[in-house]
Amino acid sequence: MGKREPISDLDITRWEEYDDIITDSLWLLGKRDNSGMHSAEYWGNFVPQIPNQAMRRFTKPGDLVIDAFMGMGTTLLEAVRLGRYAIGVDINSWLVEQVKWRVEMEESKGNVQAIPIVGDSTQPETLEQVKSTMDSLRFSQAQMLILHPPYHDIIRFNDHPSDLSNAPTLDEFLDRFEQVVALYTPLLQEGRFLVLVIGDKYAQREWVPLGFMTMERVKRQGYILKSLCVKDIQENRGKRGQHHLWRYRALKHDFYII
Repeated sequence: MGKREPISDLDITRWEEYDDIITDSLWLLGKRDNSGMHSAEYWGNFVPQIPNQAMRRFTKPGDLVIDAFMGMGTTLLEAVRLGRYAIGVDINSWLVEQVKWRVEMEESKGNVQAIPIVGDSTQPETLEQVKSTMDSLRFSQAQMLILHPPYHDIIRFNDHPSDLSNAPTLDEFLDRFEQVVALYTPLLQEGRFLVLVIGDKYAQREWVPLGFMTMERVKRQGYILKSLCVKDIQENRGKRGQHHLWRYRALKHDFYII
């Protein structure tokens, strides 16, 4: 067996110098990074530290990252800051215009591009748009997929019936999510990483482990599980100034705070 080609630009002979690279499964992130064009104004927008860590560990400058649930463009912004190309897809055309503006205003490292696309990631026609964009960037495959889907119906992001947040049942949500995994997997270079970012939910006195459920759907598409990481970030939008309220709810309704 030949020597494995490095998938990042980390110099393992100097591993002790990378003290800001997380290697534990519990991610204590402190406050959200709101530098540059990042913004916390959009509900469900994940923290930039997550794609930052993932891209620095598992991609190199000049690689391509695809985000099938782009939202406010956190992945795309972080990609250009790190010198990676990126393609993002979102069903909300208003968000896509927002991301275009933010990417243009963001300071990039190297001559890279991040391109947002309006589309439904469950549909083959959207995949064709992504492939066409890859061709324009001269990529035949991507080096990372990032999936940060809605947490089923916790937040209804818009009225579009195809939005995963409007899936009428949990089973339909999971089926649509798996459609996305099946469509985008052939775009990923062999041996590279899919990063799934999702939270669980608590509804009608029942814990719904969306993380495990979606992870199983990913594994059904041929992936192996490398790590399961849990983040703890303080003062996020859902908890800000409500610590005592959430503690009361947990004690009253017999659950642990997510």
